Amino acid sequence: MNSPLPNIMDLSLRDLKSSLTSMGGPAFRALQIHEWLYRHHVASFDEMTILPLPLRKKLGEAFSIKGLEIVDHKECTEDDCDAPTEKLLLRLPDGELIEAVIIASSERMTACISSQAGCPLQCTFCATGRMGFKRNLSSGEMTAQVSALNTIALERSGKSITNIVFMGMGEPLLNTENVMETIENLSRRNYSPNFSQKKITVSTVGIIPEILRVANTGLKTKLAVSLHAADQQKREALMPVAARQYPLKELGKTLADYTAITGIPVTVVYMLLEGINDSREDAKRLAGFAKSFLCKINLIDYNPNINIDFSPVKRAARDMFQRYLIDSGLHVTVRKSYGTPINAACGQLATTVRDNRINH
Repeated sequence: MNSPLPNIMDLSLRDLKSSLTSMGGPAFRALQIHEWLYRHHVASFDEMTILPLPLRKKLGEAFSIKGLEIVDHKECTEDDCDAPTEKLLLRLPDGELIEAVIIASSERMTACISSQAGCPLQCTFCATGRMGFKRNLSSGEMTAQVSALNTIALERSGKSITNIVFMGMGEPLLNTENVMETIENLSRRNYSPNFSQKKITVSTVGIIPEILRVANTGLKTKLAVSLHAADQQKREALMPVAARQYPLKELGKTLADYTAITGIPVTVVYMLLEGINDSREDAKRLAGFAKSFLCKINLIDYNPNINIDFSPVKRAARDMFQRYLIDSGLHVTVRKSYGTPINAACGQLATTVRDNRINH
């Protein structure tokens, strides 16, 4: 049975300080509790031996400590996926399901984590959007994904996670407060695992007010924007919710402001879809859009999804597209998709065993 007590890992550090004060405890204890949760990864308040026994008892009466449960674990070898890839299906404390991915390469070990259960944006090429939206994840749930993936990476290869991308299920900048709290958790000195903010990337469809909010936080994280079309009408057809609410013209201005404030280039992600956004005219429009701010462009292939009728671009068309952008003076890379055979690549994450939940 689920514990009726609230999960202390759902609290931000600020909320934890407020709760502790309301319980009559000193606020400085909140940082100690936070450290035991995210540095030592304890499963009970009794393990927080630095705290006085009466406080541990109060905490146990007011809160629970609930982590994530691994429901399924799929692996894909380098022969099948270009790079060793692992996908976890994780059950949240309330029974909702999410997915998270590890991608290994010779240079890095990347954790791709989810920020929402489901997604409200309904992009036409994305399996997650077809699930619908369930809820935002707490900072504790996002931090716990990284911890779970790091444990597996160490067990499998002896290597720790080196990079984090908020590119799993959901739109991170519709959950900005908790995402920023997660980044603070993951980059906090002496915590485990601990990351440089420069090794963390937040991916968005272009939530304009939140992009500016992130720009003004002082965070050193990277920003990736899923564009997929530099023509307003085409972008609305592919990404109806995001494109209509945040038009290309305003998005371009916002990204110019973002790079002016931060000095950090934006990564523009462009998924090539055969016969839809892969023409020379499409490349010309993208070049015109991207020249207005500091950026690099990642071209990616469409990853097949069940019941979603798109086709990957032909190699000749992709080469033409890339060459046009390079000749226009832009920095362009073709990014490989990893994990396609186990539905772990971009746009493929969608939980499939929702009817098999077990309540605890």
